[in-house]
Amino acid sequence: MGANQSGLGGPGGPGGGPGEEKKKEKKKWQPPPPPQRVGKKLKKKGIDGATRLPDVAPASKCLLRKLKLERVKDWLLMEEEFVTNQERIKPHTERAADDQSKVDELRGSPMSVGNLEEIIDDNHCIVSSSSGPEYYVSIMSFVDKSQLEPGCSVLLHNKTNAVVGVLADDVDPMVSVMKVDKAPLESYADVGGLEEQIQEIKEAVELPLTHPELYEDIGIKPPKGVILYGEPGTGKTLLAKAVANSTSASFLRVVGSELIQKYLGDGPKLVRELFRVAEDMSPSIVFIDEIDAIGTKRYDSNSGGEKEIQRTMIELLTQMDGFEARGDVKVIMATNKIETLDPALLRPGRIDRKIEFPLPDVKTKRHIFGIHTSRMNLSEDVNMEEFVMAKDELSGADIKALCTEAGLLALRERRMQVTHDDFSKAKEKVLYKKKEGVPEGMFM
Repeated sequence: MGANQSGLGGPGGPGGGPGEEKKKEKKKWQPPPPPQRVGKKLKKKGIDGATRLPDVAPASKCLLRKLKLERVKDWLLMEEEFVTNQERIKPHTERAADDQSKVDELRGSPMSVGNLEEIIDDNHCIVSSSSGPEYYVSIMSFVDKSQLEPGCSVLLHNKTNAVVGVLADDVDPMVSVMKVDKAPLESYADVGGLEEQIQEIKEAVELPLTHPELYEDIGIKPPKGVILYGEPGTGKTLLAKAVANSTSASFLRVVGSELIQKYLGDGPKLVRELFRVAEDMSPSIVFIDEIDAIGTKRYDSNSGGEKEIQRTMIELLTQMDGFEARGDVKVIMATNKIETLDPALLRPGRIDRKIEFPLPDVKTKRHIFGIHTSRMNLSEDVNMEEFVMAKDELSGADIKALCTEAGLLALRERRMQVTHDDFSKAKEKVLYKKKEGVPEGMFM
């Protein structure tokens, strides 16, 4: 009974049996699990980070392992050389940063702007500030002394007034806008008639710029400027555009009203800037349209605005015929009311040639109609001679408006040809608007 109670030697006991032999069998080899990815969060938890050296496989000694180890060695040598260079360059970089911080500290912020009056020596000069008095100050060593010249604008230290920088010559933004970068498309072929006017403006403006030796050989000085005057719409501005198209000189276009500024002194300053830029870009042509806005006759006035306009005109007179030679700068003016201009502006020496633009005659009308109808699709019943021989006082602009209106009338009726009736209606409409809405029949 004792043997049965123990049960240690029985088939079901822990001492032996076929199940126990299976457990004791050797397990098959399995590859190790891949290493766990080490991220930022795992690093913070204390898990050892990945080594900087790459894993080299295979583990056994062979030629492939040798090549990979040599690559690792080359990479380590490059890293060692980079670290050495960084340690060598670091003092220089820190020293340069310290020098730059000292320079910025010397410059100070904010800085005042002054004018350089006189250069005493290489390290000292006399400057004047906006407040009025002049100072004998030093010039910092980092300032480019080749750009210093009397009259230039300089930056001054806010405490010691030492010169710490040079400001470039500023150009008024309005003058930059006045420069015509792209030549106009209009040419002399687009000007109907006006052969005499074209010849005169070529002799006065183009020829002195292209062939100045001709004037020297004959012993005369070329004209400084010309004025174009006549009825509105007779081609004054169109001829100026043709001049800009045909010449390679810089072209500056300004309207007379743009020279009238709000504050005192801004108008004359703008005129000076205009001629200074024109001289820097010479050879150049300055075209002032509607000159009667600032060039009217002078008279005694208590109005501050009128006095400022007269100051602007006086500055224009000085720039055109002052002590300084204008060089290759030609002036073209245009106006509809030449009788209102000041005689000082029109005298010889400033305006040497006055070119009149009359209303077109029959020959000129025929030419202008031919220019504007050359690209139009006309029907066979159109008789242009009827409009050419009419006694109406049509200018070149009126003829262009007449042709455009006739084309619009044809488009309104969905026709691709312009008829004679369209031109007749367009003429009545243009004349009606020109005479301020009064019907043509009321004029005797």
